Amino acid sequence: MSVILETTKGDLTVDLFIKERPKTCLNFLKLCKMKRYNFNRFHHVERNFLCQTGDPTGTGRGGESIFGLLYGQQAKYYEAEQVPVLKHTKPGLLSMVNVGDNMLGSQFFITLGDNLDFLDKEHCVFGEVVEGHDALLNINEAICDENHIPYQDIRITHTVILDDPFPDPPGLEIPIHSPEPTKEMLDSGRIAADEDINDMEGKTAEEIEELIAEKEAKARATILEMVGDLPSVDAAPPENVLFVCKLNPVTTDDDLMIIFSRFGKIVNCEIIRDRQTMNSLQYAFIEFDNPKSCEDAYFKMDNVLIDDRRIHVDFSQSVSRLQWKGKGRGVEFVGGKAFDPNKEDYKMKDQPKREQSKRISSDDHPKRYAPQQRQRDFQPRDQYRGGREHREGRDGRDRREHREDRDGRDRREHREDRDRRDHREDRDRREHREDRDRREHREDRDRREHRTDRSDIDNRGRRGGERDHREDRYNRDHREERHNRDHRHQSDRRERDHRERRRSPDRSHKQEDVSAQKRIRRSSSPKNSHRTK
Repeated sequence: MSVILETTKGDLTVDLFIKERPKTCLNFLKLCKMKRYNFNRFHHVERNFLCQTGDPTGTGRGGESIFGLLYGQQAKYYEAEQVPVLKHTKPGLLSMVNVGDNMLGSQFFITLGDNLDFLDKEHCVFGEVVEGHDALLNINEAICDENHIPYQDIRITHTVILDDPFPDPPGLEIPIHSPEPTKEMLDSGRIAADEDINDMEGKTAEEIEELIAEKEAKARATILEMVGDLPSVDAAPPENVLFVCKLNPVTTDDDLMIIFSRFGKIVNCEIIRDRQTMNSLQYAFIEFDNPKSCEDAYFKMDNVLIDDRRIHVDFSQSVSRLQWKGKGRGVEFVGGKAFDPNKEDYKMKDQPKREQSKRISSDDHPKRYAPQQRQRDFQPRDQYRGGREHREGRDGRDRREHREDRDGRDRREHREDRDRRDHREDRDRREHREDRDRREHREDRDRREHRTDRSDIDNRGRRGGERDHREDRYNRDHREERHNRDHRHQSDRRERDHRERRRSPDRSHKQEDVSAQKRIRRSSSPKNSHRTK
């Protein structure tokens, strides 16, 4: 069965445990039906504990059950139901207030925290808030005085019954309209529920800026809670942990413990390291056993020179060790137990043994890191002399380690240079072989082309020689033939002349005279004068 409680902070929908608490549910439903809870204020609000209402007088000492209204003062209270046992295990549970001797009236409260087991045997749980948790959170955040009375009234304005399985008792007169509140009910001496409150009134500019910055920070924290980066809005970092950064990579946990131990007992000292390379990330967390030592170290050690590095010191802002248990269930430290600075049982048992992010106790630190660090001579000696020798030994160790690191770095660089040189030589040899192969291939191709060209030339020369030989032979034969022909012609002419001379002597003599004259003229001509000379 459900009832809606309309309040000035929002509406609350309540489911009643009818089967487990029939008498208490009857009393609550009939009081709601009689409008007895209208204008009742929450006169007691304790954050993360409970908020109480149901008293018309607003003092926490008034109120009566429905049976007192029907049957008189002798029935003002009734006996609470104890079976079955219902426990106060979570926020949002409705429980009737025990006025003494296990007697109940009209007052009830709503739980605002978890595991309120000490209320189980005294008060009677009869319902649960199923809707309107935002309104419940608003009530939880109300500002109250030292008596847990809110400065601004939070009231129940109206009640609405969604289902009532119980018949009305005889003589129960249900009002048609809600009764008007009396002057005594409204005059509480507090800020009225519907009155506007100006937070900035009467404050200086610095206070207003601080208030605005606080609201913005809370809004950012709410966003971080929504995205899962913060376990809760109210999560705050521890006040006894220092954050140290800008460390030298050679600085060890033991060095920090020795340096910071003069301010107080150190519970945990941890330099954060890379999980794979185990190299220092150059920042650390130092946890003291009290906030006073932490403050002293903060004021004295900031900008101090450690291992040739000026460190920076601040208060830790990390909430990584906080674990959120769920909405409305609060926050706990990692490991399932509340944090005890003198114990290490808050650590999770399933963490790997070699995990370097675990915090180190000051008692177990020498045993745990003895094989990894050099043995140090802590023989009793003068304080100044011992500190000076410790610093000198540490400086010498640091110089040796730096020299070893430098030698190792030089060897690595030499090997890298040698590898680069070998790679370069291999590449040059490979390119030289490729050039030689290309050159030989080009020469072979040129030789093949030259042989082909020479064979072509030889063939052409051979053919040309044969043609010239044939022409010479033809010319020679032609000359010989022409010479023979001329010789035969001259012979024939001489024979003919001879025959003619033999046949006619006079004519022959004349011809001979004519030919002689011609020869004489030719010989005496200027053209042939050089011959005679």
